[in-house]
Order: sequence, then structure tokens, then C-alpha cells
Amino acid sequence: MPRTTISTPAAPAEVLDLRHAAAQSPDETLTALGTTSEGLTSDEAAHRLARVGHNVLASRRVTLFGVLVRQLRNPLLILLLGAAMVSGVTGDPTDAIIISSIVVLSVGLGFFNEYRSELAAAALHDGIHHQTVVWRDGTSRTIDVADLVPGDVVELSVGNIVPADIRLIRATQFECDEAVLTGESVPAEKSAAIAAPGDSSVDLPSCSFMGTVVHQGSARGVVVSTGSATAFGRIAVGLSERQAETAFQVGLKSFSKLLVVVAAVLTISIFVINVAFSRPLIDALLFSLAIAIGITPQLLPAIVSVSLSAGSRQLARRRVLVKRLVTIEDLGNIEVLFCDKTGTLTEGAITFDRALDADGTHSDRALLLGLVCNESTMTDAGPVGGNALDQALLAAADAARLGGADGVGGFERLGALPFDHERQLASVTVNGPAGATLLVTKGAPEVVLSRCDGVPAGAPNVLDGLFNDGARVVAIATKPTHGGEPVPDDEHELSFVGFLAFIDRPKADAGESIRKLNDLGVAVKIITGDNGTVAAKVCRDIGMEPGAVLSGGQLDALDDDALAVAIPETTVFARVSPDQKSRIIKVARRTGVDVAFMGDGVNDAVALHTADVGISVDSATDVAKDAADIVLLDKDLGVLADGVMEGRRIFANTLKYVLMATSSNFGNMFSAAGASLFLTFLPMLPSQILLNNLLYDVGQLAIPTDNVDDEVVARPAAWDIAFVRRFMMVFGPVSSIFDFATFFVMIAILHASHSEFRSGWFVESLATQTLVIFLIRTRRIPFFRSRPSLPMLITPVTCAVIGAILPFSPLARFLGFATLPLTFFLILLGMIGTYLVLIEFAKSRFYRTENHPHRTRPTHDERHDRRVARRAARFVPRDVHLSKSRPPWR
Repeated sequence: MPRTTISTPAAPAEVLDLRHAAAQSPDETLTALGTTSEGLTSDEAAHRLARVGHNVLASRRVTLFGVLVRQLRNPLLILLLGAAMVSGVTGDPTDAIIISSIVVLSVGLGFFNEYRSELAAAALHDGIHHQTVVWRDGTSRTIDVADLVPGDVVELSVGNIVPADIRLIRATQFECDEAVLTGESVPAEKSAAIAAPGDSSVDLPSCSFMGTVVHQGSARGVVVSTGSATAFGRIAVGLSERQAETAFQVGLKSFSKLLVVVAAVLTISIFVINVAFSRPLIDALLFSLAIAIGITPQLLPAIVSVSLSAGSRQLARRRVLVKRLVTIEDLGNIEVLFCDKTGTLTEGAITFDRALDADGTHSDRALLLGLVCNESTMTDAGPVGGNALDQALLAAADAARLGGADGVGGFERLGALPFDHERQLASVTVNGPAGATLLVTKGAPEVVLSRCDGVPAGAPNVLDGLFNDGARVVAIATKPTHGGEPVPDDEHELSFVGFLAFIDRPKADAGESIRKLNDLGVAVKIITGDNGTVAAKVCRDIGMEPGAVLSGGQLDALDDDALAVAIPETTVFARVSPDQKSRIIKVARRTGVDVAFMGDGVNDAVALHTADVGISVDSATDVAKDAADIVLLDKDLGVLADGVMEGRRIFANTLKYVLMATSSNFGNMFSAAGASLFLTFLPMLPSQILLNNLLYDVGQLAIPTDNVDDEVVARPAAWDIAFVRRFMMVFGPVSSIFDFATFFVMIAILHASHSEFRSGWFVESLATQTLVIFLIRTRRIPFFRSRPSLPMLITPVTCAVIGAILPFSPLARFLGFATLPLTFFLILLGMIGTYLVLIEFAKSRFYRTENHPHRTRPTHDERHDRRVARRAARFVPRDVHLSKSRPPWR
């Protein structure tokens, strides 16, 4: 069983109470924990890990009993058990045995599939790992957060999720978003200074708590508590995660409400009719309950579970991890995908290219100052910390020029102001080789140039040239300063030094992946913090037409209505802030399309939450992975296209079962209600109705394996309960026509007894509703142009044959059946053939009237607009077409 819970043994002596640690100095805390500012040794860390346990939260364990209890909470099963008890009390063991068998089968199937799905989900979660930078043996390295122990010293920077409860040793402009614990939306300022603890156990300014997010700045801290001993862990223990319902789940709920209404009307009507005709009260009650149960697609949860589980395993083989199984179907519904540029359209391997001055010539000074203002640290394993540009610059520099962790080329660092997404800058104060104190600022070139006095005339042209070449650019500027820790107000009146250019080459297969998504009806749009010219160049390099480019500044000038108009025409959104990303997603969803967003940074977290489907990658920041619904182990749009296809296939097969179950069951129950009006006996015993429904449902278990027509998965689809209702109201009565024809044959032609009548209707009903799946499963006409899977071909036919054999089997008397004459089967063959032809004709007419296979019923305003358009069409030339077009997403 995958690990879902790891208990935390009693804390070792080194572990402190966090409130006590907050009131101590950093050195006192380090001493109490038996560590130093350079962390533990590897041997000591391993020893503590064995004593304390892994740094994970206690969570709900996947257990056999827990899954079984959830299965037995099903109201339908309670209804079935009630019917079985009534049958047993009234002395009808046959009904009780059959009903009990249905309960066992339904619970067994649901239990097996849910348990397997829970294990699969747990395994997927175990495949998603968070990393943190920790000091071990005097050097910094990256480890899994589960391996943290009290006494470890960790580095924190913007975008990190704090991996444990930590006492800060040093902090620079450090703020944490603690809304997960306190509910406060304003980030909390932190410092390493001793502070008296507040009234709350989380009101500790010198501490950071597990699960909170670093909003600004950087810090170093020592781990005080891990796992369930943390403030977040104490809250999480014993709680299960309750996530918002997806569109797929909402659709299932709406479908269930429809069935409740239909079943209630039929059940009450049939019960009243039978009582009015002076039939035994218990028989009327059992018959009515059987009708209600018969119209319910009892195996729908099993069908959905099997489909989603198989889909998750299929996607896992393609290195796509689905955190919640139900999001697979939502992935298939997306119509527009917003994604970043770096690592998606490009290789994501950023390399330093060149350093230039304002004249476009090589600049050693720009390179040196870029290394001075760098948030990465060189280790034996390579650069750690900082952003990708910092790491690329450090990796490309000559090791001989590095003077240590705090000095480069004779510069001594005095203080730092880390990068954040609002300023788009990072700064350090340093003592230079000549003794002068400088502020060195590095950041987005447009921002740096706007803060410089007297920008050289050639600098903008050099910058434009770099952008046109598709380079990512960072600008460097300086000014004399007084020293100490820099603050944002210092980053003005700068002197321009030069540019640092980086290259991230386009992926060879990115263009093909984009075309694959476009062919699926998914429009791809780029949201990037990079320059618009660079993003457009990358788009052209992969064969993607960049279209309009909208910058963050231009976006702010648009209200939501204007932005809604601009989004379909825009391919590249450049220099956007995190808030702007979220706004773009919200406005796009407001237009009625299903939106996916793919991001990997802390600035993407809000947009990931806002989108219908949030997608991240395994190399993303912790906060991005936690916010996402789906995690790609490879940042590849090609596998995402496979996920879209899988989602649509699962939904298409689920809808097949829904349409089959509602139309066939509604038809049969409608026939039963009609038969009650003129027959002097029950047209089918309650046990026979339930057995019929059981065999029918077993025949549909192969639906998750079925093939899906190419045209069905070519475009997004979603739940449309109005469509399901229309389908039920058209095809249900068609099946009832042949039920009534069977009644006529059995009474008027064959002069059947009560047992023969019930046997004949049982065989005919089962044969028609199982075989009609071959017509309902496809929109193609004739139906044999669509090839079913082998299990789908064999299973329904087998169930129909079993139904035909039962009246001749040793079980016939026990089930209340009688032997049927050969004449009946000859007539039945003709009726089945006629029925299938009529269904094919009805299907042709039905889909011809549907603008889309899953269209919604037009609103009152839409119907009014159509009437106006028809009247106006009389007065315009024939080649003028009046229609309401949807946004040009593709």
C-alpha cells in the first residue's frame, strides 16, 4: 500500500517549543537544538530522522473498511436493502435473494473500483515531491522536504512553501503569506530579532510556519518542529481534505436530480394506479420500488470509477500525474490553454550568452556586477537558490573569478534586497575593490532603464536588437550609496552599466504540439513575464502565428469588457504581473469557455487556482504544484494533448452509459406504468425487473473499454442535462412502442399465461435495451461505420443471450418464468430488427435537429433573437447570413 500516513514518534530532547524558540536569540536556539548556522552533519541528520520520522502530515489512510463504509452510504443501496427486508418479511425469498444479490454486486463493484482508485491517487501523490535547500556538512544542497529534521538549517526565498516550523536566523525584507493559518490576506513581516510572542501560537514574528508561502525577501532559519508536531500539522491531523466540486461532479449531481424527479413521478403514479385497481398493497409497493430502482443507473459510479482509474493509469504511463481523478474529464473540456513560454515553447535550459554595454560591445563590468548581484550559491552539485537566470549566469562564470559566497572579484557584500515580482528588481550593497560603496541593481531592462538618469542613446537600440534575436535580457545599473541593507526607495537615480543576454532555444517539437492541440479545438495563448518581442519571436520560430501582443501596461488600460473582446484576438500577453494573469483567466472564463492554465512559479499560483484546470510541472515551485490539479513530469505540451484526448474519451464513454440507461430504463418503466392501466396482473414481478436491470447493467460494464469516434474527441464537450432529458424523452417512448407490441403479441396472438407474458416481456426488454447500445454508442449512420471494442461487442450480446436462455433453464421456476414457444422468438427477431431500424431513423432525425451533440436549450432571449433574425432574413440578400458567432478562439 502506498504510504499515505507516517506517524511522528515522541520528539527528541533537541526539539523546542516554537514559542520558547521565538523568545530566544538565534544562537541560543541553535545551541538548544544541538546544531550550528551551517547545519547538521549527514550522520546526525540520519540519526534524528530515524528518531523523529519523516516530515509529512498525518492524513487519511486508505483502508478497506473506510472505502466500504462510503459505499454503504449510498441512498440507493439503502432503498434496495429496504426492499429486500420487505420481501423477506412478506415471505417472498426469491425477491429477497435477488435484491440482496444486486446489493452485493453493486457494493462489490463500487468497492473494488473505489479502493483501486484511492490507491492509485495515493501513489500519484507519492510521486510528487517538494524540494528545499538545506545546509548539511557545512555546504548547501537540495533535499526532499520529507527528510528534514529538527536542527536542519534551511534557506528560504520567494515562492517557497515553508517546509517546517522554523526559527529565523537571519532575514532580509522577509514576508510570509500566513493566510492558510491566520486567514489574514496581508503578508506578515518577519525578522530574526527576539520578539515577545503574541496571544496566538502563530503570532511569532521571528518564526515561519509550515505551509505558509514566502511572499518577499529571503531568509535562513533552523527547523524547530516537523510533521504533525508543527502548527499546521496539529490542525491537519484528523481532518480530511475537502476540495471543491469539478464541473464533471456538478454534472453528475444535476443528472442525479433529474433521475430523482423522474423516478419519484413514475413510482408514485404506478403505486397509486395499482392500489386503485385493488392489487395487493405489498405487491404494489414492491413493484413501485422496483420501477424506481430500475430507472436508476446503479452502475454509473462504477462506470465512472473504472473509466477514470484506467485514464489515470494511461496518463501516468505518459508521465502525467492527476492529483484528482475527476479532473481528467475537465481536462478534456478545455477550449483555451494559457501557458508560459519558458520550458513550454522553449527548452527551459537557459544559458548565459553575452554581456554588452550601451554600444553593443562586450562588457566585463556588466558581467562582473551581474555576478555580484546574484541570489544563487555555487555548490559541488551546481548553482542552487535564486532564479534560473541567476543560476545560468553563475554556472557560466569562470570559477577562478569567484571570491566565495559573499564576495566576487574583490567586492564584499554588505546587504541585499531580494527580487520580487512587483518591483522586478534585485539589489545589493557592496564595498568595491577601491573602497567605494555601491548599490548594484539588476532586473527587467525596461524597469531598470526607467530608473536610470541619462540613459546612453544607444542602449534602447541594443536592447531592441537583443529582443529581436529572441534573447532574455537583464539590465545592470549602479549608484554610490551609504551602505547597509538596501530598501526599494534606493533603486532610483541609477547609472546604466549594461545588459546580460540569455538564450533559451525553442523546443524542436513545440510547434507540432501546438498544432496537435489546435486540431483538438484548443487555442493556445502565451502569458509571460518576458518581453513581447521575444515571445513573438519564439512563436514564429516554432511556426506559431503570434497574432496580437498585449503588454501588462496595455492590459491595465482595458476594463473587463474590453479585455474580453481583446483576449480572443491576442496570442501573447507580455510583461504581466501575477494579478494580471489571474484577471486574464477570470475574464476568459466569463466569456463561457473552459480555461486551463499551465504555470510553474509562485506568481502563477493564483491563476492556477482560478482556471478550470490548473496544470504544473514536477520542476515547479512548491506553491505552484500544490495549486495545480495536474502535474506533468515532463514540461511537454505533447503529453498535455494526450491528456485532453483521454479526458474526452472518458467523458464520451460515460455519456454513452448515461444516454443508454436513461432512455432504455425510462422506456421500460414507462411501459410498466402503461401496462398497469389495462392488465389485471403485474406485467413483471419485482424480482424480474431487478434481474432484468442487473443483466442490463452487467452488459454495460464494457463501456469504459469502448472505442470513441474521432469526431467525438475532436472538440470539447461538457455535461448538458437538457440534452440528456431530450434524448430520454425521444428514445424512451420509441422503446415503449415495441414493449406494447410485445404485450399485444403475448395476449392477442400467443394467448400467453401470466408467467409466459412476464417471460416474453423480460426477454424482449433485455434484448432490445442491450443490443441498442450498438446504435446509441455512435452518431454515425449506419451504426456499423463505428467499430466497438471487442469487450463492448461481446458483453451486451452475451447478456441478451443469457436473458433468452433463462426461461428454459432450471432457474426458470424459481424466478417465475415459463417456457416460451418458438413462434415468439421468430416474432422477436423481426421486432428487434424493426426496432433497430426505427432507432437508427430516430437517431438521424434527432441529431439533425441538434446544432451540437451537447448543445444547451436556447434561452428566452436567444429564441427571441432567432425569431428577429428569421424576420429580418426576408429583407436581405440570400448571401447575407445573420448568426450569432462565438468568440474566434481557434
